[in-house]
Amino acid sequence: MRKKIWILHSLIVMECYLAFTLVAMVQEKADTAIPVTTLSPPEGNTTFLDGTTWCVAQAGVSQVDLQNALDWACGLGMTDCRPIQSGGHCFEPDTLVSHASFAFNSYYQQNGNSDIACNFGGTATLTKNNPSYGKCDYSTSGSVGSSAPPLSKNKPSFIWWKFAVILLLLYLKS
Repeated sequence: MRKKIWILHSLIVMECYLAFTLVAMVQEKADTAIPVTTLSPPEGNTTFLDGTTWCVAQAGVSQVDLQNALDWACGLGMTDCRPIQSGGHCFEPDTLVSHASFAFNSYYQQNGNSDIACNFGGTATLTKNNPSYGKCDYSTSGSVGSSAPPLSKNKPSFIWWKFAVILLLLYLKS
């Protein structure tokens, strides 16, 4: 009798987990189906119509704000900042403005060249002048691949299904 109760309890727990997972999947799908209206900033769209643009650090911003924006770009922004690390081909000149400009541009190019992808809390600006120098190439949207890992989805694991089937078979056998 205890065995049957344990098996039934396990099946109920499994069913609750699967139901929760399926609800999360349905909610995620519903969230992606909601259309989002994108508006240009009040000043108008700052993307240049006649050529390629780059995103660079804005002159005159505070060093603290610039460092925070660089930290975000190389951290949560998932920008590949290896080129601006010591020994990287964009490390020199070893200045905050130079490193931030490289990271900002990489993020901007990987995220569709949208105005919002070149903001960084007001520490960045768009330019039509290619900031590349020497061996340091500031990529454009056509030459950059996203280094961000794909987002994981909440899908039920087949291991859970196997576990549920085994429990069901044990229950039916007893």
